[in-house]
Order: sequence, then C-alpha cells, then structure tokens
Amino acid sequence: MKIVLFGATGTIGKAVLQALSPRHEVIRIGRSAEDLENKLIDHQADMTDINDLEKLFGTLGKVDAIVSAAGGAPFVSIQELTPAHMMTGLQDKLMGQVNLVLAGMKWLNDGGSFTLVSGVLSHDPIRYGICASTINSALEGFVRSTAIELPRGLRINAISPTVLQESMEAYAPYFRGFDPVPASRVALAFSKSVEGLQTGQIYAVH
Repeated sequence: MKIVLFGATGTIGKAVLQALSPRHEVIRIGRSAEDLENKLIDHQADMTDINDLEKLFGTLGKVDAIVSAAGGAPFVSIQELTPAHMMTGLQDKLMGQVNLVLAGMKWLNDGGSFTLVSGVLSHDPIRYGICASTINSALEGFVRSTAIELPRGLRINAISPTVLQESMEAYAPYFRGFDPVPASRVALAFSKSVEGLQTGQIYAVH
C-alpha cells in the first residue's frame, strides 16, 4: 500500500512508521522545514491549512491510506482557560485532522482508509485536560458519523491511546494512576486500522 503518514517525526509517528514501513510505502509528512532539510520527512505540510493539504495530495497522487499521528492541545485549568486556548487545540488536533479527510478523500483509492488519533481523555478526564477532552470527544464523534457517509468503500477509524511510556517524564504529574503504554503497542492499533477492514471504530490502547 501507499500510505501517507502525518506527524511522522513524533513519538507515535516514529512507531507507526516502524510498524508499517516493512510492508508498505510510507510517505512521511511533517510541519518542520528543518526536518525536511534533514530528510526526516519527505514532504512538509500544515494540517491546519486545507489549501496546503490539497496541494500536497495533488503532488502525491492516489494513495491507499492517510494516517495521522499529529495534533496537540494546551493543558490549562478552567480558571486559566481562554477562547484562544481552546481555538489552538480545535484548529490543530480537531480541524487539522478533519482537513485531512476533507482534502484527502478524493485522493484515496477505492477501499482506502483514514486513521486519526484521539486519546484517553475523551472518556477519562484529568486536571488541566479540558481542551484535550473536548477535542478528543469531538474527533471521535466525527469518525463515527463520517464512517456512515464515506463513498467507494472508504473507511475511517481513530486510535485512542492512553499516556505513552516515552512521555511519562514530561506528563507524569498529569497522569497519576494511569498505566502508560509503549508507542510500539499504539502502533499495532494503527496497523489494525490501516490493514484491516473495520470502519467507524475507536481503537482504545490502554
């Protein structure tokens, strides 16, 4: 398969690349011009800019799967939360991935798939996680509803991982009591989505 991977240089993205690249052609996408210059990615694109994505897909041509391991949201308390905080996460993790579907749909071969990434906070909130919980929940609703309307046998799923073992040094204070998982285990769920037949699923990796 010809697979386009967004967020290829992140912790999850690297694990997904390692899981899929032995069997498929994986095209690495990122935002950083420096990563492009250093050949860590194959193309540079900004998910928050749908025109940028349309240019990218026009360059790549038809593909079999579009995979996202990208998108973030700020961690702030309700007392500190502003509309700007919320919009940052909405534009990045939510609309960035929605844009992938809107721009990429016509470039997927029949039976092709989208795999997006949400997260455990959609149903297991933590302190300071308001933005992430809201965005992850909205993203999962988008996946379930989009699955029933996609044409040509196209599929869409989301991966919902808990906190990563590799990220605990930075995020442990936020995730007390959570059992972290390695990125390699999260990558298995991406493989299941890309290489399987299910659609409209939220694959929890907890």
